[in-house]
Amino acid sequence: MSDRNRLASETIPGMNRPRAQKIRIGELLIKEGLISQEQLEFSLATQKKTGTKLGDTLIELGFVSSRQLLQCLAKQLEVEYVELTSYELDPRVPLALPETISRRFRALVIADDGNELLIAMADPANLYAYDELSKFLKRPFRMAVVRETDLLRTIDTVYRKTDDLLNLAVELGAEMDDEATDGAEEIGLDDAPVVRLLNSLFEDAAHVGASDIHIEPDTKELRIRQRIDGVLNEHVMNEKKIASALVSKLKLMCGLDISEKRLPQDGRFQIKVRGKALDVRLSTMPLQNGESVVMRLLDQSGGNLKLDQIGMPERIVNPFRNFIKRPHGMVLVTGPTGSGKTTTLYSAINEMNFPEKKIITVEDPVEYRLPRINQVQVNAKIGLTFARVLRAALRQDPDIVLIGEMRDQETAEIGLRAAMTGHMVFSTLHTNDAISTAIRLLDMGAEGFLVASALAAVLAQRLVRRVCESCKAEAPLLPAEQTWIRSEAPELARGANFVKGSGCSACNQTGYSGRIGVFELLRIDHLLADALRRGDSAGFANLAKQQAGFETLAICTFKYAMQGITTMEEVLRISGQIDEGPGLEDENTKAAEEDLIEASSGTEGENGLAEISLVSKP
Repeated sequence: MSDRNRLASETIPGMNRPRAQKIRIGELLIKEGLISQEQLEFSLATQKKTGTKLGDTLIELGFVSSRQLLQCLAKQLEVEYVELTSYELDPRVPLALPETISRRFRALVIADDGNELLIAMADPANLYAYDELSKFLKRPFRMAVVRETDLLRTIDTVYRKTDDLLNLAVELGAEMDDEATDGAEEIGLDDAPVVRLLNSLFEDAAHVGASDIHIEPDTKELRIRQRIDGVLNEHVMNEKKIASALVSKLKLMCGLDISEKRLPQDGRFQIKVRGKALDVRLSTMPLQNGESVVMRLLDQSGGNLKLDQIGMPERIVNPFRNFIKRPHGMVLVTGPTGSGKTTTLYSAINEMNFPEKKIITVEDPVEYRLPRINQVQVNAKIGLTFARVLRAALRQDPDIVLIGEMRDQETAEIGLRAAMTGHMVFSTLHTNDAISTAIRLLDMGAEGFLVASALAAVLAQRLVRRVCESCKAEAPLLPAEQTWIRSEAPELARGANFVKGSGCSACNQTGYSGRIGVFELLRIDHLLADALRRGDSAGFANLAKQQAGFETLAICTFKYAMQGITTMEEVLRISGQIDEGPGLEDENTKAAEEDLIEASSGTEGENGLAEISLVSKP
């Protein structure tokens, strides 16, 4: 041992300094019998072409798993290997290291037994990082090796801004008590606590990928909720009195009237968070306990996507491209708020944005700014309605017109007539599926012949939650899920295994991480057009379901569940069915469940469900 190593060990007893030697991962894996010499040579040749690390190349080629690689490294360094995603981590323990140091050295304190710390690192052989951590901590510690992706994800989770939010809320509340005022506008809205609190709020939202922020004053507390992957997550603050300061500052940022607290107001502003430009759409609403604020966060880079970048499958994207490239006609995108309709339309517009094309959009509000495109913001207060702007837009000689939403009969009829007179028209409609969209146009008062002649295709879409890759495992099907499969997709499900996330640090114990789009595309052929001309809604629906290649949103989601991308819980949610829980099923449901269980034991029933995995495999 060198004098320096001996000094480090003697200064802080109990430290297990990693071996000061060059580790050749390829030779190490051969020694352990995990790969052959031929596999190593092939991997080295591949690495020269790709420029990636050898370990990553070996994993990518399938010669070794990440677990095997890290376990081998841990054995060589005589340190622990930790599966971080399933590790029960006390959120207070990692705070022994500041976030800057944790990120700089890719190190995270994951355990403290009172005597020594356990530090997870992606590269425990980094002697420089080891020495710097020793200087900072001045406590005995031992090392553990973990996956780098898991480590970075856990660091992001641990060093969220929630503690900062609470501390700043208390600081702002104390300042307001000192000022002894009722109106936030009287305390100096540019003071540090308000600004820092809002900055922390936006940083935390961007950090976790929140799409919306809700600020809701309650009787005795303030609730701040963030919508992550379509689900609201709540933080409760006891400093209710700071709500007025936050709302007033946000109103000023939007240029709204801070003295008006009795009427709803809408505004927008831009903010830069973590190097990204976010466009914030703000809506206020008077409540019994104050004013509620909801902010939609829009990443401006989202308006520059192409159709094959938004997760649209090939069976949808190719025919959809054919429809949007037509010289005239109408294409509608439908789905609830937050389902990605605007992103899909902007992606379509991006693919058609050429110098020879004149494109005009009529929106409320304009969500993304795009070059070469004439974008108009609707303003009903001054009479600048969808219908009025659309009439003016058609006199501007456009090739393509995007209407933000079909809200009334007048707008729908103008759009349909434009589609019949040489224009390509894109728009959205709030309906449950593609089939009900055309029928909805008839219900709005549009003439059947107009809809039949102008409407080319309808794309319905939803966002479903992805199951967490870190904690997913095969899981038994619930009675309601079994019943759905039996009635909707018995043949399709043959041989399928289904998964569910148990919850881990990577997904904040939800079992889900991220979302993926599901789509159904309905083309209006001559049979469907004839049904629309007749106003035959029932006939239209029946013909649409029988159209070759047409798949419902539920079936699309079910296919993802079969592939282990999402869960049967999401299938039932998309299909609109609710699991009533055990004990509430009728006799038919129980009989169906018994049939499915019998099928899973090897007796194939009439619907061919023998190969469906209904229970976890050992």
